Amino acid sequence: MNESQAREEICRVGKSLFDRGYVHATAGNISVRLDDGFLITPTDACLGFLDPATLPKLDRNGHHVSGAKPSKTIVLHQRIYGAARAFDADTACVIHTHSHACTSLSLQHGDIQMACELIPALTPYFVMKVGHVPLIAYHRPGAAEAAELVEQAIFRYGRRGVPIRAVMLERLGPNVWHDSPAAAMATLEELEETARLWLHCKQLKDVPVPLDASQLQELRITFGARW
Repeated sequence: MNESQAREEICRVGKSLFDRGYVHATAGNISVRLDDGFLITPTDACLGFLDPATLPKLDRNGHHVSGAKPSKTIVLHQRIYGAARAFDADTACVIHTHSHACTSLSLQHGDIQMACELIPALTPYFVMKVGHVPLIAYHRPGAAEAAELVEQAIFRYGRRGVPIRAVMLERLGPNVWHDSPAAAMATLEELEETARLWLHCKQLKDVPVPLDASQLQELRITFGARW
């Protein structure tokens, strides 16, 4: 994907997420890693009304080169790319949203340790398409501390042989990443739908049993699931 295509794809995905309620107002951001740097959505921009020509571009060191003022989350995105590409070399897009079900779930961890995961192995497609999603302790938007914790989580899971494609930021929602904006959006959609399903089951007080060890092993063998 060249830079022109990446600009168009960021805007297409941003509009799709906005139109379907995955993002609202000026919440959320999308970045794409290029050979010579990064594209990222502008700060305080509505993802439903992006202009390909004015998307901010940064160099490999994260310095602003052109376009509108970049999102403050570029530091987090850079750390995600740096860590995730150690396990998935084609990682080229990061999406962050404040989508309703995921953010709601991040508010309901109670006394659970912050190293926890909020969603168990609930469905085969969650296991195959998303995988483990660790919860990251709250820090203000754009904080370097959050970026460091996300980077540590990516390396921790990757070294265990189960590379991750998403984290849940407490009170802020998910960050997901993949090799293209379309693939990252699909990962986000699966994560949000599973979070919605999990919240629904908890409200009904009819909590399902997660997939068991033999079922998970079958998904690993058959589909290469990373769980």
